[in-house]
Amino acid sequence: QVQPVESGGGLVQAGGSLRLSCAASERTFSDYAVGWFRQAAGKEREFVSAASWNAVITYYADSVKGRFTISRDNAKNTVHLQMNSLKPEDTAVYYCAVSYGNSGATTNIYDYNYWGQGTQVTVSS
Repeated sequence: QVQPVESGGGLVQAGGSLRLSCAASERTFSDYAVGWFRQAAGKEREFVSAASWNAVITYYADSVKGRFTISRDNAKNTVHLQMNSLKPEDTAVYYCAVSYGNSGATTNIYDYNYWGQGTQVTVSS
């Protein structure tokens, strides 16, 4: 499938951890850059993290740097976002996106072609 699918969202307490996953059966999924974005209620969608096809190159938004880690398991066609030390301001719908045609990581939302349906992450205080 072309559309990636996210999973792993849920409700956690501040300071807790959560691991999001993104998967796609599309045969070229593991060849291209992937990104995580989030959108809080009433807010614009914002960049969170990105990885090149082999995750050698990674980027993080300043707001999550040092707390979140993006990784890839290309043998399983999956991408993960490990989120630690979660804060209430991390509450949002998290989206996985794929930039078909690009192998290097990009933080530009307009470079991404295909988007998942999103998974809700709620952090309580």
